[in-house]
Amino acid sequence: MKRGQIPGLLALLFVCAVAFIPAMAVGAVPTTNDEATDYYNAAVQLTAQGNYTEAIALYDKALASNITMMNKTDALLYTYQGKSYSQIQLGNYSGALTTLDTGLSAFPRDEMLWNNKGFAQYNLGQYTDAVASYDRAIALDANYTGAMVNKGDALVKMGNYQDAAIAYQAALVINPVDNQTAVKLADAKNAAASSQSVILIVLAVVVIIAAAGVAYYVTRKGAAGDKTTAGTPEKTSGKKKNKK
Repeated sequence: MKRGQIPGLLALLFVCAVAFIPAMAVGAVPTTNDEATDYYNAAVQLTAQGNYTEAIALYDKALASNITMMNKTDALLYTYQGKSYSQIQLGNYSGALTTLDTGLSAFPRDEMLWNNKGFAQYNLGQYTDAVASYDRAIALDANYTGAMVNKGDALVKMGNYQDAAIAYQAALVINPVDNQTAVKLADAKNAAASSQSVILIVLAVVVIIAAAGVAYYVTRKGAAGDKTTAGTPEKTSGKKKNKK
């Protein structure tokens, strides 16, 4: 081999390595006798690696295959969880909602699907719907602190600081060492107090304006009544004198 051919050969080997290493990584996943399960296992590995686009493609292949074996385990549920998670990581919140609605039609009592749905709705600005989804997740798992914190975040976006503080506080009761949630709780309480002060000030101003208006109306009416009584001339009656 000529020395000048070595760089070209090394480049070819590098290209081959780049092309085949991902395939080898996927191939390293233990295979089964079920195609859908194999697609799912490979998708899980890609999700863990942060390769969300390829993971979604494999989740879709799993769902398009015969899912008989997956139905016998939790793999089908995890497929919807994993696909929606990958879509959320890519910022495809509308696509995630479609996946989650399909998954929830089959698994309506899965708290993670409800939490993921709430998170997708939150990122689409659908805060009221997000709170409802988080409530469903919490109803299914009373210790689901993640859903509680997410609910608090949505309530903050709605300006409902008091209920947000309640949600954060509930999460801290279960996990008191969560410093990030503790900060959110303090912020929500401060915002609630400020909001309450503003409301009180506005109410005070409204009351003052209303009282001033009533006082002005009463004063004007009284003045108008006095003027009518004093300014009306009285008629005098008398006999007409006869001319002589």
